[in-house]
Amino acid sequence: MTDEPRAPFLYLVVCAAGVAAGVGRLITAALDRGWEVGVIATPVAMNGFFDTAEAEARTGRPIRSAWRRPADPRPFPAPDAVAVAPATFNTVNKWAAGLADTLAVGTLCEALGLDVPIAVLPCVADALAAHPAYQESVARLRGLGVRFVDPYATTAETDGGRPEFAWERVLELLERG
Repeated sequence: MTDEPRAPFLYLVVCAAGVAAGVGRLITAALDRGWEVGVIATPVAMNGFFDTAEAEARTGRPIRSAWRRPADPRPFPAPDAVAVAPATFNTVNKWAAGLADTLAVGTLCEALGLDVPIAVLPCVADALAAHPAYQESVARLRGLGVRFVDPYATTAETDGGRPEFAWERVLELLERG
């Protein structure tokens, strides 16, 4: 008797940025590409930044935001890859510094130690992106093999505003290998 191979499992870390409301697009794209998805959200992101019920319905799994107790079963299998989208200034800086004060950042710190492929789609205001701490954090994480991609490059502006957030780019970055 042989076990059927399982689909690759993607941990999707969602941070508290206004564009997080569109994360369902990324979940759908990942499922369409053959990934199973488990969402891990920062505590602040859980407070209305995205439709948690919709995310749970699409993935068929509960959203994780808090640490589990040692006796609780692991709700997700080990990740084959991790996507952070949208990634905020706060999360990137805490992660680079190794400050695992939330499940989301702790998961990112652990994924680095496990050598799991990680791709990041940042959503950081230009003024914050220019901050020296953020620049150093991105450089440090890139040096550790974390892949960053600009969610606004090569997307057209909509109605004179900011271009559309290109959710699928994080998947392309992971699938390139």
